[in-house]
Amino acid sequence: MLTLSNISVSYDGSLILRDVSLEVPANSLVCLMGRNGVGKTTTLKSIMGMAKTDAGSVKLGDADLSSMRPDERARSGLGYVPQGRDIFPHLTVWENLKVSLVVHGAKQKGPLERVLELFPVLKEMLQRKGGVLSGGQQQQLAIARALLTDPKILILDEPTEGIQPNIIDLIGDTLVKIKKEGKISILLVEQYLDFCLGVGDRFYIMDRGAIVAQGPIAELNDEIVKKHLTV
Repeated sequence: MLTLSNISVSYDGSLILRDVSLEVPANSLVCLMGRNGVGKTTTLKSIMGMAKTDAGSVKLGDADLSSMRPDERARSGLGYVPQGRDIFPHLTVWENLKVSLVVHGAKQKGPLERVLELFPVLKEMLQRKGGVLSGGQQQQLAIARALLTDPKILILDEPTEGIQPNIIDLIGDTLVKIKKEGKISILLVEQYLDFCLGVGDRFYIMDRGAIVAQGPIAELNDEIVKKHLTV
């Protein structure tokens, strides 16, 4: 469904991504893994049009997104939750959610009920300011806000970062549930190995701006982990 082909990105003359190719098939959850600073976030930004590519293409189904602006890519079916979540801290939970509904012209009742069913803690906090929520609650809000854009692909950057273990489990269970519904595929950047093993279908590992290993998540063995992921 989502296909990156030979993506290259450079900053100030330094090559950051080198011929990165990956696929997120329909009805799948794909984990993009690697040590710090290897190009994972830049890969996501290149998908969203937030990092200028020197070469390569980004396609969603048969549609080539490569020349589209970030907002056009979002409207085409990419939902993005960046590292750090980027919620609006001075808006309430309801106002944060309403931004997505208004911008994307979505009906309020059905989609809103669905995300509150997935993340029931938000229903209890609709009138609280986003900035007073815990890290785990903010992450749930950020994912819910992205889901309200009705994406075909949900893209998450480090969804477990700074979150307590029970909320990590909740988020993992929710992502698997979303995938199994068959309407949304998921691409996530993640360094927490056990999380990837628990939710993923396929993995890609990056090193120095290139894909160095890939396959079904069941093939992510100790040798690959030691070579490419252990610090």
